[in-house]
Amino acid sequence: MADVAVIVPTLRRPDSLARALRSLFAQSGVADRVSELVVVDNDPSASAAATVDDLRALSPWPLLYVHAARPGVATARNAGLGATRAPLIAFLDDDEAAETGWLAALLRGQEQIGADVVFGPITGRAPEAEPWLTPHLERFFGREGPERTQMIDKPFGCGNSLMVRRTALPGDAPFDTRADQAGGEDDALFAALSARGGRFGWVRDARVEEFAPAHRATLNYVLARAFAYGQGPSQTAAAAKDWPGLARWMVIGAAQTAVWGAASAALTLIASPKRAEMYDRTARGIGKLFWMKGFEPHFYGQRELARLEAAKA
Repeated sequence: MADVAVIVPTLRRPDSLARALRSLFAQSGVADRVSELVVVDNDPSASAAATVDDLRALSPWPLLYVHAARPGVATARNAGLGATRAPLIAFLDDDEAAETGWLAALLRGQEQIGADVVFGPITGRAPEAEPWLTPHLERFFGREGPERTQMIDKPFGCGNSLMVRRTALPGDAPFDTRADQAGGEDDALFAALSARGGRFGWVRDARVEEFAPAHRATLNYVLARAFAYGQGPSQTAAAAKDWPGLARWMVIGAAQTAVWGAASAALTLIASPKRAEMYDRTARGIGKLFWMKGFEPHFYGQRELARLEAAKA
C-alpha cells in the first residue's frame, strides 16, 4: 500500500537537490510504500524545474514538481502537503542525503512506537569550513539522540522526520506562514501538537547527512542560528501567554549569557578551538533574553533569495 510521500523543499540549490533526490531514488525496502516524491521549488523563477525534469526518468516513483513562487519555508512545506494526499509525510531537506535504508527505518520505527512524529539522526558535514571550526559545525548541523528507537519528550527540527498527517499536520496549511522568513515553523507546529497530547519518537537507524554550503559554514551564520534557537522557548512561552514560563526562560538566558560569555572570553584569549561552542551557548542565552519582535534573524524566504541574487551579481 502506497501510503507515504516524501517532500523536499528547495531554493536555488540544483546540485544539492540532485544529491538529495538521488539518495531518495536509492531507498530500499519501500518499493510499495511510496506514493510520490514531491519537490517544492520556492524560487520565483522556477529554477528547480530543469533539475527535476533531468532526474524524473531515474525515479522509481512519481516525481512531482510544485512551484511555490512566494519565498518562505512554511509556504514551501504547505505547498508540498497540498500536492499529496498520502497519510504519512516524510521531510528531507535539499541539503540532506539519506542513507539507503532511511525511509524504511522511519516507517518501521513509527509503527513500532506509534508516535505522531518520529525523527532520525543527522551527520553534519562542513567540507569548506575553517579547520578549527569544522568539529563544532559538524556537531551544529548534525543531531544525535538516544541509542535505541524510543519515545522522546522533546521534538527536533522538521528535516529528517516522518509525520502522521491526521494528527501532526491538521488542516490545509498547518505550517504558520508568519515564520516564512525567520523559520521556526516546525517549532510552532510541534508545540501545538504537544499541547494536543501528541507524541514524538526517535528512530536511531534513520540517518541522513546534512551538508553545510560555504555561506553557512561560518561562525557568523551559526551564531545567528544559535541566537534564533535561543529565542525559541521564550517566544513559545510568550505566544502561549505563559508569563511565569517566559520569566523563567529569561532568567535562564541571563545566567547562560553570564557564565558562557565569561568562558568565551577566557577561551578566546588562548585561541582554543573550544571557544566556538562557548560562543554558541552564549548566543543561545542572549536569544532567550531578546526574543521580542524585531530581533528575529531571517534565514529563509526573501532574505535567502536576496543573498543568492547578490552572490550571482
